[in-house]
Amino acid sequence: MKKIRVLIVDDSALIRKVLTEIINAQHDMEAIGAAPDPLVARAMIRELNPDVLTLDVEMPKMDGLDFLEKLMRLRPMPVVMVSTLTERGSEVTFRALELGAVDFVAKPKLDIATGMKDYGNEIADKIRAAVAARLKRHVPVPVVPKHSADVVLPAIANRVASTEKLIIVGASTGGTEAIKDFLICLPPDCPGILVTQHMPEAFTKSFADRLNGLCRISVKEAQNGERVLPGHAYVAPGHSHLLLKRSGANYMTELSQAEPVNRHRPSVDVLFRSAANYAGKNAIGVILTGMGKDGAAGMLEMKHAGAYNYAQDEATCVVFGMPKEAITLGGVDEVVPLQDMAKRVLTHLTSMGRQSVRV
Repeated sequence: MKKIRVLIVDDSALIRKVLTEIINAQHDMEAIGAAPDPLVARAMIRELNPDVLTLDVEMPKMDGLDFLEKLMRLRPMPVVMVSTLTERGSEVTFRALELGAVDFVAKPKLDIATGMKDYGNEIADKIRAAVAARLKRHVPVPVVPKHSADVVLPAIANRVASTEKLIIVGASTGGTEAIKDFLICLPPDCPGILVTQHMPEAFTKSFADRLNGLCRISVKEAQNGERVLPGHAYVAPGHSHLLLKRSGANYMTELSQAEPVNRHRPSVDVLFRSAANYAGKNAIGVILTGMGKDGAAGMLEMKHAGAYNYAQDEATCVVFGMPKEAITLGGVDEVVPLQDMAKRVLTHLTSMGRQSVRV
């Protein structure tokens, strides 16, 4: 079996050592080299031709983002970022994902050597996913400022569709950019949206705040017991499952620190199952790019409860894992390219609104 050849780029000798040990402990991969900075890495890439790069976000001699931008423009290859659990680290990480990095893993704040070993399986899984990922050159997506008079997609034709319906979104690898591209297109009067994206605790608030600055809807990290409002998106915090509940006529959020599901907390399956139980036919499910099968079983439950479900197509996924599993299981009604997802969802919402009026 041909092993995945990994080049490690990190200015910390300790991190280089720990990552080398983690990678070499896997049966299907090997660390072929370790560079202390991007300038050394550049020469090693030419010499060793690695399959995957792990790249520290903050590097000496050349900024990690500058290096990544040049790499993805001149010699695109799978990159997994190794990020610090800081606000600066999260900002740099999201920019790296925009530039084409496949995924990231967060360095523990304390006792790095032990913490990184605890993350061994996660790191290995992300390297495997990176090898299979569909690489994309960075193409800036037109962003309509929140208060712009320009319209990306029209407002929903019937208010019933906004107040009674919900959009339920799940994603993993590649999902930060996919979720951004989807939410940016939604009008301010769209239904309430619940989002679960696999992401460490320290990153979800920064992710939500970043989206809030880009989108015409309001985006925030979900809290427990909030009323779900039209024109608002609620992102699961990295420490808890996000569930939909009902209180009288209102949809509400609930956070749970129950055990991980499919090795994840937050889990997409947990969110989708709660939508099946409490929203039924009023829900629209959207499953986007991601590694693994989280969300497939929950989406099938949503469909059985009357929801209408969409999956991102293979051609536009970074990793066609979660959508493929949901399609195979039978929980998906339509398979849609990412660039068309918002339009298709809004068109369906408008038709639901007309049906509600006829009834």
